[in-house]
Amino acid sequence: MKNTFKFLLATLVFVGLWSCEDEQELMFLTPPASFDIVTPDAGTAVTLSPDLGTNPALTVTWKPADYGTPTAVNYIIEIAQTGTNFENLIEAGSTNNTNLTWTVLELNGASIAAGLTPFSQGGLDIRIKATVGTQASQPLYSNVVTVLVTPFSTDLPALAVPGNHQGWNPPTAPRIASSAFGATDYEGFMWLDGGFKFVGPDAAGNFNWGNTDWGDDGSFSGVLAETNETDCIAPANYYLVRANTTTLQYSTTVTNWGIVGAATPGGWDNSTALTYNQTTKKWQGTVALTAGEFKFRANNAWTINLGAPADNMAYDGGNLSVDAAGTYFVELDLSNPRKYTYTLSAP
Repeated sequence: MKNTFKFLLATLVFVGLWSCEDEQELMFLTPPASFDIVTPDAGTAVTLSPDLGTNPALTVTWKPADYGTPTAVNYIIEIAQTGTNFENLIEAGSTNNTNLTWTVLELNGASIAAGLTPFSQGGLDIRIKATVGTQASQPLYSNVVTVLVTPFSTDLPALAVPGNHQGWNPPTAPRIASSAFGATDYEGFMWLDGGFKFVGPDAAGNFNWGNTDWGDDGSFSGVLAETNETDCIAPANYYLVRANTTTLQYSTTVTNWGIVGAATPGGWDNSTALTYNQTTKKWQGTVALTAGEFKFRANNAWTINLGAPADNMAYDGGNLSVDAAGTYFVELDLSNPRKYTYTLSAP
């Protein structure tokens, strides 16, 4: 009886060992060796510029991961903001080679997505994840290399303008934008109706109460105040709103828009009035046009006028044109600050 028990026990142990070995073969090809990033060197600094968008920005190379048998290895390049331990990582490319090059635009987009601040140097951690592309493979990670990246943004800095016109809600308030990053000469067009203030973004770019905000200093003479301020006031109308957070000045100018020029019924002397649509936030009207040139101007005067280029109209810009005579539905969209556009379409 004892011999029978020993035989059964030995059989079970053998089967168990065979099962473990079989499972080991199922889970791993071979214990993978470690591998390292060769370039870039730690501390490499890269400053990105939108003017060089398609140029190479940074090349990452690494030693191959050795799985002990010939097999195609897939590499995923992971990046994260330094100090986050890859908790919110970005997969910034994949390849079967042992190198990858990012263009300026690609690296900029990945850096912004990882949380770096535009126009400010920040640390970016890079590591390589290797797999053989099957469920039997466990991923292998390279060492981590930190580079210093200064990304950019093509979005102009903005302020929100919450107020009585939209329920005092900064996240949904219309915006005014500065002329360039670092500039504080904000402007934009909007409908106002009573009290309003200016609210800046937080570090994540969100507009909420509790951020820095500005109001009138109490004199109602166009002077901004950051503390002990009161609401700015504007009677119901459509305005060009300007604010400068350096000089602490602001202004509101009533604007009523029309189309003017050789192609319009009034020629170059009299604007054909457009009507503001508060739902679409566009100036619009049905106008009979002849082939010829035209522009848009406010208040039937040349003080504020917009012309070419057509896809981003400029103050005092060149003449716009229509090729064929006809009746057109004209829309002037000033809701996107410093990116003013128009459309002509069949009514």
